Amino acid sequence: MIKSALRAAALTAALSAIAFAAQAKNPMVGGAAMYANKNIVENAVNSKDHTTLVAAVKAAGLVSTLEGKGPFTVFAPTNEAFAALPKGTVDTLLKPENKGTLVKVLTCHVVAADAMSKTVAKMIKDDGGEHDIKTVGGCVLKAKESMGKITLTDENGGVAHVTIADVKQSNGVIHVVDEVLLPKM
Repeated sequence: MIKSALRAAALTAALSAIAFAAQAKNPMVGGAAMYANKNIVENAVNSKDHTTLVAAVKAAGLVSTLEGKGPFTVFAPTNEAFAALPKGTVDTLLKPENKGTLVKVLTCHVVAADAMSKTVAKMIKDDGGEHDIKTVGGCVLKAKESMGKITLTDENGGVAHVTIADVKQSNGVIHVVDEVLLPKM
């Protein structure tokens, strides 16, 4: 009986260590743990750095899409990235009459693939230093890599840096970026 109890305790400890190690592999975002078994929306709502993005996704009616099967790669701008837009831009985009524009802006941050940073870096290298990434919104982002960091240039010449890469989700991956990528309008 004691042997059984010890084996059970050892097994529980081992499983806990494995679960902790698996959880520890995914980076923290906005002060919150990101769980690979949760979808993009379930994780994003917990990040204090992405409250503007979450509000925009809700206003655009994209919650059910980003909770869907995917796979999706989301280049997720931080609150600071949205705050850097010209004054009044975010408030204007969140108005119901601007939903189409908001959807266009947000879907220019989404790729219909599960693209981890190693994959993107390989595509960049294979393409001679720059790789075009076509988004769900029809935008083409120019991806480049320098000193292990990936940058994305939007159709207007705006450059976003991936600040946290490879945040695994149950339906894809999030890469946190420091700028809002804008489509040509």
